[in-house]
Amino acid sequence: MASPIQVQKVSTLTGHRDCVYTLEPSGDSATIYSAGGDGLVVAWNLNDPENGELVARVSTSVYALCYIPFRNLLLIGQNNEGVQVIDLAQKTILKSIPLPKVPIFDMKYSAELQKVYVALGNGGIAVLAADTFELQTIIRKSDQSTRSLALNPHTQELAAGYSDNVVRVFDAATLELKHELKSHTNSVFTVAYSPEGDQLLTAGRDAHLRVWEVQEGYRERGYTIAHMYTINHLTYSPDGRHFATCSMDKSIKIWDARTFKLLKVIDKVRNASHGTSVNKLFWTAHHNQLVSCSDDRTLSVWDIKFLEI
Repeated sequence: MASPIQVQKVSTLTGHRDCVYTLEPSGDSATIYSAGGDGLVVAWNLNDPENGELVARVSTSVYALCYIPFRNLLLIGQNNEGVQVIDLAQKTILKSIPLPKVPIFDMKYSAELQKVYVALGNGGIAVLAADTFELQTIIRKSDQSTRSLALNPHTQELAAGYSDNVVRVFDAATLELKHELKSHTNSVFTVAYSPEGDQLLTAGRDAHLRVWEVQEGYRERGYTIAHMYTINHLTYSPDGRHFATCSMDKSIKIWDARTFKLLKVIDKVRNASHGTSVNKLFWTAHHNQLVSCSDDRTLSVWDIKFLEI
């Protein structure tokens, strides 16, 4: 049966000098930010994808960026150096927040609670006040790295994936530990709530994609072996009907978010995709384009079209 999805590579974005680890949206659906092993933070306009604009340059690798809407600020997780707050209009450093000298793997912003959560390589989660960026607290429930974060605005919960194979769910306001999910057999690299907030998807080094029913006390609905190797990231489409995963196996896969059926594989052989690990995805409302980044130092922009069959 023919795939219900048509994929076309629109462009390849080049200019990074090392692996590209992270992508982040902006206040404009056509603009995204990227960063990686070279310490360069670059803005890309998808209407003019050939020309990236250097936003900042830091002295270490960057695994995590976090955009603060309305204030037009970008937070840079500078590994072993803390968080830099960049005023994008002025292209200046507004503030530097010292944190434990460990890698920063993820950051999430809660508009409702006015907090920024920072996943740390020592197993901690740092909580910053979103107005002043002052450090409020650091909670630590593991000696191994906190690798991924997801916020559920419907339940005000924070899910965190750890390198001790556990997913922990916290009350986002009080940071009280509510659930520990222990089905994974290796590090949990990515966690994501469905747009309705009723499901939590988790994946990582064991290549298993697991689905948890939020309203049933995080009962595990099931799992699938979604890739050959580590799943680095997953993201939902703008309309919430699909999601995409990417992996160290060099592929990107698109899934039906309701049935969890695999609909499309994007790889080097069939689609001239990345030749090395695909590290992060961002699915933008801009022409329903999917952006991927890789160890091969490039970003790819994909037009995704759903066909009526």
